Amino acid sequence: MSLFLKNVGQRFGDKQALTGITATLEANGVIGLIGPNGAGKSTLLKLLATLAKPSSGTILLDDVDIVRQPQKMRQVLGYLPQQVPYDAHVTASAYLRYIAALKGIAPREADRQIVQTLRLLHLNPSNSTLLGDYSGGMRQRVGLTASLLGDPQVVIVDEPTVGLDPVERIAVRNLLSSLAQTRIVIISTHIIEDVEAIASQLLLLTDGQLHFQGTPGTTDS
Repeated sequence: MSLFLKNVGQRFGDKQALTGITATLEANGVIGLIGPNGAGKSTLLKLLATLAKPSSGTILLDDVDIVRQPQKMRQVLGYLPQQVPYDAHVTASAYLRYIAALKGIAPREADRQIVQTLRLLHLNPSNSTLLGDYSGGMRQRVGLTASLLGDPQVVIVDEPTVGLDPVERIAVRNLLSSLAQTRIVIISTHIIEDVEAIASQLLLLTDGQLHFQGTPGTTDS
């Protein structure tokens, strides 16, 4: 499975947020999207996740134009936004069962996936604490679990390790790295250490333009 971007641009009024993005993204390791604040990283992720349509250019999932057929991407997508939506008055397990039901996952299989992923991310599946009482880092890991329900083949995560302690960050990195062996996994982050630890491909955005695409360690060449 591959994503192909050709001359992708995005404009908001008079502001050109992205210009001429052309890249190929494949399932051969974690893809790290880096760049300064305002570079266009979150905008690009939203286009890939079909939450917005580009002003110009083409985005293909294999040979399917996902701008024209966004449902083809949504059927295989797991997406974690910067701000994770949640209901403060339910437990993590109840929230995740609700998300699983929306995705059409059978209850028994949903429970298996929820327990397995929460444990990998160092969260207790039996915790009766309400989400409103969770720390930001705990809610972030619950959101990541929600995005991975249904075994998506394309995983797009925006700042997944913000608010996590070092042990939790390593758990998230290990999970994403293992997923990337057979899936397209794209991580946007300003924490360079996370990218250095797991990314096999880098995309560097600056002022809405792709200034570098390649492997870590070659950005200076």
